[in-house]
Amino acid sequence: MTDRYPPFPPRDPNPPYKRIATEEAWISPEIMALYRKEIAEPQIKDPGFAQLWGFFCGDHPLAQAQRRRIVGLGEERIKDMDDSGIDIAVLSLGSPGVQIFDPATASALAERANDELAEGIAKYPDRFVGLAAFSPLDPDRAAKELERGVTKLGLRGGILNGHTLGTYLDDPKYWPVFEAAEALNVPIYLHPNMPSAQMIQPFLSRALDAAVYGFACDTGLHALRLLVSGIFDRFPNLQIILGHCGEALPYWLYRIDFMHTRISTTGRHPNVQPLKRRAWDYLCDNFYYTSSGVGWAPPVQYVMDVIGTDRMMYAMDYPWQFVKEEVGALDAMDISPEAKRAFFEDNARRLFSIA
Repeated sequence: MTDRYPPFPPRDPNPPYKRIATEEAWISPEIMALYRKEIAEPQIKDPGFAQLWGFFCGDHPLAQAQRRRIVGLGEERIKDMDDSGIDIAVLSLGSPGVQIFDPATASALAERANDELAEGIAKYPDRFVGLAAFSPLDPDRAAKELERGVTKLGLRGGILNGHTLGTYLDDPKYWPVFEAAEALNVPIYLHPNMPSAQMIQPFLSRALDAAVYGFACDTGLHALRLLVSGIFDRFPNLQIILGHCGEALPYWLYRIDFMHTRISTTGRHPNVQPLKRRAWDYLCDNFYYTSSGVGWAPPVQYVMDVIGTDRMMYAMDYPWQFVKEEVGALDAMDISPEAKRAFFEDNARRLFSIA
């Protein structure tokens, strides 16, 4: 029987690799102020946002600490990285980012946030890299902002915080940003949002809407909608990142592949057509996975086993799940030194072009 998580073993004080944490959240003070205004004076009336940020805009000590940490790009974040054994953090705009605002407002906010993030990275260039935010519902401007973020600001990809007010991006009219990502040879991180208004009600009454279960359900759904839409046939080199050990999709790999093949080849649904490759292939070749929020070796090693050691990366999920001791559990994984170095360092360096 596998031991459960904590107590964590001590981390290696001098490992033969750098630790790169690949899903670390940041929110600009401007966007944080708008979140707090929306909680105080609701205009958007999104139940998921109200549930999640109603807590994090409140006075609970945990909410106050995480709110303080998430807007910081300075000494406290660096100290927390040092205390956790993290050498480099890949920073991205925390959920829901700009995606609760109308497209024009969201695009302007994304542009200012990307500028601010780039300025913060410039102060700690050996410790931070970043991903560019954009407004998905303004696809042409989103593509231009991703290009600007990468080519002008030095950012290393894009951040997509789940659905946008209930809209998923499997419709080809939203694909310019994916086309831009492929052309720029940078990944898109598909990060969770709260379940959409169409989905969330059964989750709310038992507080299953956020990281306990709702995040994985909504993000896994979004990833599969993209996959079966044929996006990877259109953009075969596009790479999408999923956190939290793949939002459970690697566990369902066989069944997703078997059932999608059956449905798509028997004509049971007019919107599900055969793809050029198996669903299995896309999940192994067009996705990267991170350990964010999972400081426990068995599921991390499972993804390595079924997807590949070249597709799994370390992440902490700071500051939402800041457990500085968790690194020790993953340092202690019973895998080869080469696989461990790939997990903590090499895969992230390659994917995010970190020198």
